Amino acid sequence: MIFENLDFFREGGVIMYPLLACSIISVTFIVERAIFWIGYRLRGDRARLREVLGTLRRRETAAARDLIGTSRDPLLKVVQLGIDNDQNALRGNMEMAYAEEEKRFNRFMMVLDTIVTLAPLMGILGTVLGIIESFEILGSGLGRTDPLAVTSGIAKALITTAAGLVIAIFTLIPYNFYRSRVDNSLAEVEEVATFLEVNLKGTGSAEGAS
Repeated sequence: MIFENLDFFREGGVIMYPLLACSIISVTFIVERAIFWIGYRLRGDRARLREVLGTLRRRETAAARDLIGTSRDPLLKVVQLGIDNDQNALRGNMEMAYAEEEKRFNRFMMVLDTIVTLAPLMGILGTVLGIIESFEILGSGLGRTDPLAVTSGIAKALITTAAGLVIAIFTLIPYNFYRSRVDNSLAEVEEVATFLEVNLKGTGSAEGAS
């Protein structure tokens, strides 16, 4: 990233340390979310899901349960939750399943969102502090005898802004990608939940269904 060597890091001043912490946190949670979504995709079994929904459309609840078996597809687990409970509890269980999936999908997303906003602000803060320091040098009289001391100080101050922007951009791209995955996946959960409410209506409990 922006930290090419230790000298460059030191020139940025004390603000570079919280920026470094932001970059480490960002990379950690970006990787964690990547592992989560890869695993979510690998567990998916859309062919079996379509088959299960087809049997439910024909009101063959027992056959749907057999098809689900030990599948790890999260959407099939939502279906199983629906068919294992009676009609009166269906809506509540679907709302619970949606809330649980939403919580899993959005895990650490607030942290990434915060870093996207916080890193540039911290970078600007570092630049402002650096410029204040440069003006103090100018006011002390050293700036009149050595103008390079002032311009060098301002140049160093801009390092924090550059670092903050790089961290924010680096975080923003995967954040937006994960945000779209969250929205799409929640839409799928809602679609399955709506399907179950429509097609299990009037079937009674799973034990009494055919």
